[in-house]
Amino acid sequence: MSGERVVTRGAGTTAYTPTEMMTVTAARALTNDDVCFVGIGAPSAACNLARLTHVPAITLIYESGTIATKPDVLPLSIGDPELCATALATVSVPEMFQYWLQGGRVTVGFLGGAQIDRFGNINSTVIGPYDHPRVRLPGAGGAPEIASACGQIYAIMRQSPRAFVPKVDFITSFGHGDGGDHRRRLGLRTAGITLVITDLGLLRPDPETKELTVTAIHPGVTRDQITQATGWPIRFATDVSATPPPDSHDLDVLRDLLARTARAHGTTSAAGDGST
Repeated sequence: MSGERVVTRGAGTTAYTPTEMMTVTAARALTNDDVCFVGIGAPSAACNLARLTHVPAITLIYESGTIATKPDVLPLSIGDPELCATALATVSVPEMFQYWLQGGRVTVGFLGGAQIDRFGNINSTVIGPYDHPRVRLPGAGGAPEIASACGQIYAIMRQSPRAFVPKVDFITSFGHGDGGDHRRRLGLRTAGITLVITDLGLLRPDPETKELTVTAIHPGVTRDQITQATGWPIRFATDVSATPPPDSHDLDVLRDLLARTARAHGTTSAAGDGST
C-alpha cells in the first residue's frame, strides 16, 4: 500500500489509504452467518479482517479444502500450510466442490480479477485475444465454479479504465453475461455478482438490466473520478450514499495483519489480484 495517496477527514481522524478503505468496506459486507469461499489476495485480506473484527463466527473456506480456517497471517496461495494448520477440518478438493460448493452450502464467494465488465463478468485468464494474448494471467482456479454455485458473489478490485471495461477479453467467472435474465436462461439459480467493492465506491447490479451501478461513494471521491476510472458510461443510482470511513480499530487490526504477513513471508505486501 506504499505510494498511495493518504485520505484524511479532519482533525483527530485517523488517516487511511484507498486500499485500506476498500478492504475495510469489503469486510463490513460479511456477517457471522456467512459461509464464505475466499479468493487469494484482496478477498483474503477483507475476509480475515472481518473475522478478526465484527464477525468472529464466520466460516471461511479456501479452495484447497480447508473449512473454518483462522490464519494468523494471510496465505500466499490456496496451498499455504497456514490454512490447513488453522482449519477446523480439511477435506479433499472433490468433496469441497461437490458437497460444499455444488451442494449449495456456501453463501458468499469473494473474488477479484484483472478485468470486470459492466455486467459483472470477471476475467483472470488473459488480456487480449485468447490464442495470442498480450498478457497471460494466473487463470481460473475454482473461480468459475464459485461464481456459478455460491449463493452470491462479492468482488473486490481497484477501479481503473484498464480493469473496468465494457466487455472483458475472456469470461473466467460468469457474472450476468449480457445482462437481464442471462443467468436464468443458462439454468443458473444463484444470484451471481451482487456487490463490487472498489477503492472509489460500491457498485451493485441494476435489478432489471443487471448493469453495475454506483450505489455508494467513498469519502473524498467525486462522481467525476468514478466516471473517469470506468471504461463504460457508468450509471449512478437515484440515491447514492456516502461510505462510512474506516475506524481506528479496523485500521489497527488490518495493519497488524498485513505487518505479520509481511514478516512471515519476507515481503512488503500481502495484497494480490484476488484470483483463487
